[in-house]
Amino acid sequence: MTITEHPSDRPSGWDWRHEGSCRGTDTATFFSPDDREQRTVRTRRERRAKQICQDCPVLRECRTHALTAAEHYGIWGGMSETERARLGRRRHTHRCAP
Repeated sequence: MTITEHPSDRPSGWDWRHEGSCRGTDTATFFSPDDREQRTVRTRRERRAKQICQDCPVLRECRTHALTAAEHYGIWGGMSETERARLGRRRHTHRCAP
Protein backbone atom coordinates (compact mmCIF):
# COMPACT_ATOMS: atom_id res chain seq x y z
CA MET A 1 0.00 0.00 0.00
CA THR A 2 1.39 3.39 -0.91
CA ILE A 3 1.22 6.28 1.52
CA THR A 4 -1.59 7.94 -0.45
CA GLU A 5 -3.62 4.73 -0.74
CA HIS A 6 -6.35 4.12 1.79
CA PRO A 7 -7.83 0.67 2.52
CA SER A 8 -11.26 1.92 1.43
CA ASP A 9 -9.75 2.68 -2.02
CA ARG A 10 -9.30 -1.03 -2.66
CA PRO A 11 -11.74 -2.72 -5.03
CA SER A 12 -14.49 -4.87 -3.58
CA GLY A 13 -13.38 -8.47 -3.27
CA TRP A 14 -9.78 -7.38 -2.70
CA ASP A 15 -7.85 -10.13 -0.95
CA TRP A 16 -4.64 -9.22 0.85
CA ARG A 17 -3.19 -12.66 0.08
CA HIS A 18 -2.81 -11.70 -3.58
CA GLU A 19 -0.52 -8.80 -2.63
CA GLY A 20 1.91 -10.61 -0.31
CA SER A 21 5.63 -10.54 -0.93
CA CYS A 22 5.59 -14.27 -0.25
CA ARG A 23 3.32 -15.00 -3.22
CA GLY A 24 5.11 -17.46 -5.48
CA THR A 25 7.69 -18.34 -2.84
CA ASP A 26 8.15 -21.96 -1.84
CA THR A 27 5.94 -22.57 1.20
CA ALA A 28 8.78 -24.55 2.81
CA THR A 29 10.36 -21.15 3.55
CA PHE A 30 7.46 -20.30 5.85
CA PHE A 31 6.48 -23.71 7.21
CA SER A 32 8.65 -26.39 8.80
CA PRO A 33 8.78 -29.49 6.63
CA ASP A 34 8.48 -31.71 9.73
CA ASP A 35 8.87 -31.76 13.50
CA ARG A 36 12.47 -32.94 13.26
CA GLU A 37 13.87 -29.78 11.69
CA GLN A 38 17.22 -28.97 13.27
CA ARG A 39 17.29 -25.78 15.32
CA THR A 40 19.97 -24.10 13.17
CA VAL A 41 18.10 -24.99 9.97
CA ARG A 42 14.86 -23.69 11.46
CA THR A 43 16.52 -20.45 12.56
CA ARG A 44 17.90 -19.82 9.06
CA ARG A 45 14.57 -20.69 7.41
CA GLU A 46 12.61 -18.40 9.75
CA ARG A 47 15.13 -15.57 9.28
CA ARG A 48 14.73 -15.84 5.49
CA ALA A 49 10.92 -15.85 5.78
CA LYS A 50 10.97 -12.80 8.04
CA GLN A 51 13.21 -10.97 5.54
CA ILE A 52 10.56 -11.56 2.89
CA CYS A 53 7.88 -10.28 5.27
CA GLN A 54 9.84 -7.23 6.33
CA ASP A 55 8.83 -4.97 3.44
CA CYS A 56 5.58 -6.74 2.54
CA PRO A 57 2.78 -4.35 1.56
CA VAL A 58 0.20 -6.48 3.41
CA LEU A 59 2.24 -7.31 6.52
CA ARG A 60 -0.40 -5.83 8.84
CA GLU A 61 -3.27 -7.77 7.22
CA CYS A 62 -1.29 -11.02 7.32
CA ARG A 63 -0.35 -10.57 10.96
CA THR A 64 -3.92 -9.67 11.92
CA HIS A 65 -5.17 -12.78 10.14
CA ALA A 66 -2.64 -14.99 11.93
CA LEU A 67 -3.56 -13.64 15.35
CA THR A 68 -7.31 -13.65 14.72
CA ALA A 69 -7.35 -17.13 13.18
CA ALA A 70 -4.88 -18.42 15.79
CA GLU A 71 -2.58 -19.85 13.13
CA HIS A 72 -0.48 -22.43 14.93
CA TYR A 73 2.14 -23.11 12.27
CA GLY A 74 4.49 -21.13 10.12
CA ILE A 75 5.67 -17.58 9.71
CA TRP A 76 2.74 -15.17 9.30
CA GLY A 77 3.05 -11.40 9.26
CA GLY A 78 6.72 -11.64 10.08
CA MET A 79 6.06 -13.56 13.29
CA SER A 80 6.98 -17.11 14.20
CA GLU A 81 4.73 -19.60 15.96
CA THR A 82 6.54 -18.90 19.22
CA GLU A 83 6.26 -15.13 18.88
CA ARG A 84 2.52 -15.31 18.15
CA ALA A 85 1.96 -17.64 21.11
CA ARG A 86 3.96 -15.34 23.39
CA LEU A 87 1.95 -12.32 22.21
CA GLY A 88 -1.29 -14.22 22.76
CA ARG A 89 -0.27 -15.12 26.31
CA ARG A 90 0.65 -11.50 27.05
CA ARG A 91 -2.70 -10.28 25.73
CA HIS A 92 -4.52 -12.91 27.78
CA THR A 93 -2.58 -11.99 30.92
CA HIS A 94 -3.39 -8.29 30.51
CA ARG A 95 -7.11 -8.99 30.03
CA CYS A 96 -7.24 -11.24 33.09
CA ALA A 97 -5.34 -8.88 35.37
CA PRO A 98 -7.42 -7.45 38.22
